[in-house]
Amino acid sequence: HHQPNLCPHHRGSGRETMSKGETVQIPDDEAFQSFRNDCESTEGWDVTYNKGAVVVWTQPLRNGTFVQKLKTRLECKDVSAETMYDVLHDIDYRKKWDSNVVETFDIGKLTANADVGYYSCKCKPLKNRDFITLRSWLALPDSYMIINHSVKHPHYPAKKECVRAVSLMTGYLVHITGANSCSLTYLCQVDPKGSLPKWVVNKSSQFMAPKAMKKIYKACLKYPEWKSKHNCDHKPWLYPEQNTLVTVRLSELTVQHADSLERIDESGLSEGRDERNFNSDDEEAKE
Repeated sequence: HHQPNLCPHHRGSGRETMSKGETVQIPDDEAFQSFRNDCESTEGWDVTYNKGAVVVWTQPLRNGTFVQKLKTRLECKDVSAETMYDVLHDIDYRKKWDSNVVETFDIGKLTANADVGYYSCKCKPLKNRDFITLRSWLALPDSYMIINHSVKHPHYPAKKECVRAVSLMTGYLVHITGANSCSLTYLCQVDPKGSLPKWVVNKSSQFMAPKAMKKIYKACLKYPEWKSKHNCDHKPWLYPEQNTLVTVRLSELTVQHADSLERIDESGLSEGRDERNFNSDDEEAKE
């Protein structure tokens, strides 16, 4: 459910693929393939950052779409695809390395490879955002995918201190590029439910996206040692029989339409002091 905090811009046509009528659907092979195509295509994407091992693309807003798509790719020379996949899934480890997490927990499982969860994150200088997402994952011989989109759950309304944001389509594609190397593509289309200052939107692709990718990379390097001391055999994303979550029925969930949520106006936030906040990182202090 983790939405790395780089998407104040976490699916243009996704609503149709994921929700026939108002029924929530678990992603099928077609949905994964469509996500993969989006990750791998460069047509219609503009490069906004390209430095070191990180590239960031954004997609210009088309008629009728209001939510920017952002895509970022990281080439990892000394991290295996398996480790990357574990790090993206491991909720206990995320609480340790991701300083943007306020709260994250699994609500319940839908199938052996789909669950529903809650995630809230800091978005300085904006108000905290929170999400309820249906997440699904797929392991293939050459790659792994994790994708999510927002849903509504009757027991988890928006919290007072957060703005409920909407993931239209967010996910990761991990490509095996060698025995100890991989590439990670992160694609997100998130409606932050707010009129954001222009500088925040620009910073997200120029500054936050690369930084978030580097944080994931650092977390991967430290994971094998950390995991060896913390429930080393517990990986329910690989071994479904270890999953002790309660089962959630699909009928309990409904489609989360972005337009049904309150939109707040944060566009007046000036750069300057706010921007320094935005750039500040309590990461180093924590390590």
